[in-house]
Amino acid sequence: MSDAPSFRNPTAHDVARLAGVSQSAVSRAFTAGASISPDKREKIIAAADQLGYRPNILARSLIQGTSKVVGVVFGQFENPFFAHALDRFAEEFAARGLRILLFTAKTNATVDEQVAELLSYKVSAVILMAVNLSSKLAAECARSNIPVVMFNRTTEEDHAAFTVTGDNAAGATAIARHFLATGRKRIAYMAGYDDSSTSRQREAAFFAALADSGLPPPRRAIGHYSRHGAIEATRALFASASDQPDALFCANDLMAIAAIETLRAEFGIEPGAQCAVAGFDDIPMASWPSFSLTTYSQPVADMVARAVAFIAGETGEEQAVVVPGKLIVRNSA
Repeated sequence: MSDAPSFRNPTAHDVARLAGVSQSAVSRAFTAGASISPDKREKIIAAADQLGYRPNILARSLIQGTSKVVGVVFGQFENPFFAHALDRFAEEFAARGLRILLFTAKTNATVDEQVAELLSYKVSAVILMAVNLSSKLAAECARSNIPVVMFNRTTEEDHAAFTVTGDNAAGATAIARHFLATGRKRIAYMAGYDDSSTSRQREAAFFAALADSGLPPPRRAIGHYSRHGAIEATRALFASASDQPDALFCANDLMAIAAIETLRAEFGIEPGAQCAVAGFDDIPMASWPSFSLTTYSQPVADMVARAVAFIAGETGEEQAVVVPGKLIVRNSA
């Protein structure tokens, strides 16, 4: 016979036996707002601590058909904007007694597989960050009364997802007008992805504002919302020494910062003097003196608050929210 110790996790039955109560009393002791006397709850908690027992929240959610967990599918770890937003979501949900179950995905991917798995955990809501959802799975979430939030994304499909974004059109227009007001003529645009709603909206407004002034369409490259992609895009845009842009608008700050580094290191161009560079988001790095990036802010706290209010059922029928930001002019433009 083996003398090896047993590593069986203690159960609610073990706690009930040690505390001299029923299993239903143990369940009530670990359920907020449940009816149980303070003395009995104290006895049960003491027994649980002695045994090292923790309630199985996932099993309870499967029994009750819901949980206090919000599923998040996160697709852009490289971008500080989304990391900051995730941190704000965690704070907001913690204040409401909710927790986050995080799944990762490739940037801008369609994440039906991850969302389908989240639904098996009986999550209370789903938040999509820098990823997309098909109308089929969105309809399944709606049938299950599970709110879906697309954060910093919109959708052209007709499904019930709530969308919250910064003001992409107003921001891109403000940057175009700023370039024009400072005498820029040879203007370029660095897109994120062709199928990214935020990049498309910023691009459309930027191009329209320049066209209204009589300028030809700007030169364009795709930076894939990444540092490496932005470096390659900057090299392509500035390859011809005789016809280099004198202004560059990048669809987010991460790409703009990579462009600034590349212009300095590889082309000897100082942003702000020889070429204006602007981004979008106003991530913390944008204000660092070495970058001093001109950008259009996205108010993360307000955007997160609107999304959380929707999940909590504290908003009306509005399904698409645009949160205004502001142009922040720094040394890069």
